[in-house]
Amino acid sequence: MVFKKQKVIVAMSGGVDSSVAAAMLKKQGYNIIGVFMRFWAEDGTARGRDAKNMQMSMRMDANRCCSFEAYNDARRVAQKLGIPLYTMNLKIPFKKWVVDYFLKEYKAGRTPNPCVECNRFIKFGELLRKAKAMGSDYVATGHYARISREIPNSKFQIPKLKLLKGRDSGKDQSYFLYTLTQEKLKHVLFPVGNYTKSQVRQTAKKWKLPVYAKRDSQEICFVSKRLQDFLKRWLKIKSGGIVEIETGKILGKHNGLPFYTIGQRKGLGLGSGPWYVVAIDAKSNILFVSRDEKKLLSKELLVTKLNWVSGSEPKLPIHVMARIRYKHKEASCRVESVKDVLKRGRYKNVYKVIFDKPQRAITPGQSVVFYRGEEVLGGGIINKNV
Repeated sequence: MVFKKQKVIVAMSGGVDSSVAAAMLKKQGYNIIGVFMRFWAEDGTARGRDAKNMQMSMRMDANRCCSFEAYNDARRVAQKLGIPLYTMNLKIPFKKWVVDYFLKEYKAGRTPNPCVECNRFIKFGELLRKAKAMGSDYVATGHYARISREIPNSKFQIPKLKLLKGRDSGKDQSYFLYTLTQEKLKHVLFPVGNYTKSQVRQTAKKWKLPVYAKRDSQEICFVSKRLQDFLKRWLKIKSGGIVEIETGKILGKHNGLPFYTIGQRKGLGLGSGPWYVVAIDAKSNILFVSRDEKKLLSKELLVTKLNWVSGSEPKLPIHVMARIRYKHKEASCRVESVKDVLKRGRYKNVYKVIFDKPQRAITPGQSVVFYRGEEVLGGGIINKNV
């Protein structure tokens, strides 16, 4: 029950999740303002289109999150709900914090997760900052995650906010949200987090939202068509040696390190396999492979850029469950600080994660996220295997 007309900026992408989120909040009595975010996309002139309006069309079409179709879907939902819909140009920060980061990581031989950085800097960075400037109490999205407020023991205590998994284990998106802080959580709502995807679709159909049957998009939003083609356009790709890690024997040539990731076995062009990518050396431009799949197993990793959702580091070492990639099965591990262990201060704010059982294809650039039951404790970027 809302006792005052609190203002909520809802990030509306034209998808069913954000549409139902806006509808739920409207029915709960909030003052809803829809915002359609426009992100960076490749310039259509690269394909020979010179007309100004066509350039804009190509730029928007190249990013699925802010295509004309997506905007029209968001507009139709806003009209159905009787709420205003504004567009917000976030092209420059999106290019800087998401796309440039994405390319930099691939150039360095790592495999990044752009959705984590988009949530960190765009949805709960730029959008949240602009929403506050507009006098908004909250920003809401269609993420499948939940927030709980811990009741303080006295009026002098500040209530702690917890980030929880979405109720639908198959759609849970808490993995991508571990960068949220206490200050940000105070101003965030996840209306669909307590529902399953099927319930959300049923709700959209019941309320006659025009996007109830719209398919979900799974690809990287700013990559049109093939990832390899996108990387070729933005990075200087160099071929190099494919080396058997056990013997040092050169087996062939790779087409460019950004086209490979740890654990990959297809597209290597090697006979007498299967062969697995077990390491990527960007400095030497070497792709290391092995026929021994056990070479992909590791019990330890280093993690940087670690954020604890509670705002304070727990007493270490700590035993938790962890995911090393989205949809990866949680595994029991111990987290400990190594900033006082490594020599000459080579690493700052680095932590070691030691798993009870070896994990397959731990990949630098991906995120490791820590859980205790339903709660997201925090997470960081996998730096390398130990």
